[in-house]
Amino acid sequence: MLKNIPIMTGTETLLLLAAGAVILFCLFFIFLIFKFGRLYLQALLSGAPVSFMSLIGMSLRGVSASVIVQCRIMAQKAGLSVETDKLEAHYLARGNVPRVIQALIAASKANIDLNFDRACAIDLAGRDILDAVRTTVNPRVIDCPSAGGPRTTVDGVAKNGIQLKVKARVTVRTNIDRLVKGATEETIIARVGEGIVAAIGSAEDHKSVLEHPDQISKTVLSKGLDVGTAFEILSIDIADVDVGENIGAKLQAEQAEADKRVAQANAEKRRAMAVAQEQEMIAKVQENRALVVAAEAEVPKALAQALREGRLGVMDLYNLRNVQADTAMRSAIAGKPGGEGAAGSGAGATGH
Repeated sequence: MLKNIPIMTGTETLLLLAAGAVILFCLFFIFLIFKFGRLYLQALLSGAPVSFMSLIGMSLRGVSASVIVQCRIMAQKAGLSVETDKLEAHYLARGNVPRVIQALIAASKANIDLNFDRACAIDLAGRDILDAVRTTVNPRVIDCPSAGGPRTTVDGVAKNGIQLKVKARVTVRTNIDRLVKGATEETIIARVGEGIVAAIGSAEDHKSVLEHPDQISKTVLSKGLDVGTAFEILSIDIADVDVGENIGAKLQAEQAEADKRVAQANAEKRRAMAVAQEQEMIAKVQENRALVVAAEAEVPKALAQALREGRLGVMDLYNLRNVQADTAMRSAIAGKPGGEGAAGSGAGATGH
């Protein structure tokens, strides 16, 4: 049976391989036509042609060919010329290509100086370039303080101590030149709030602020609060001004209460010192009385010693007792307790 199988010559083998290669090429070409033909024709008919090789290269590089083609067509129809390589480069840098093209179209229609490279830089910096262009054309109104913040008003105190509660609205426009390095809306709100507090604090009377609230706006605008931010402040409007508490009187009352407590503490300290000093004096009096009693106890002994030695006679003793009795009587009449001690001394002498 093996003898019946025809044997292919070398020429036939080459022809067969060539035919297979042609068939594979045709299948690959048909695959490319089905995958990129629509995009190629769409770009070609829109006046923004993209070669087949570019479309194949996008697929190999992981770039969405449909996104690039659509963005190129949008730019071309708007009169902008953007190279395909730049669109691919921004896509590979994880940029938002459609957003950038829309921003360029909006800037071109509004006569805003914005090129593709700057738009890509702003987009890669994390800023919404399309929203920035829209804000440049249509200024945004920012509430101060912000609606979602912890406070609903900006509170300031005039020099007379009256508190004022203010709500303001700040109209801003995006500054494209400062958008990459400029501060955000939070900085604008913080600076405007600080300026309002300073303006109220410099007012002599709260009534002048209520009469002319526009003075706050003029004072705040004169400070150039938009320096270093991504916005330009067009106007600051005072939406509402309410009178709050009398902070000055409240502080004075608290200070008076504090002074009262300090005075009470000082008085209590002086009273305690006086009580301690009184107790010390009582102790000294008791000590001196003890010394007097001890000294009086020595008197009878001295009299007895004098009688034994003959330096004191009986008559002298009687005269001394008479003097002591007379002194005790006078003390009793005068209501003084001194007579008891004198009498006691005499009694002690008599006993000896």
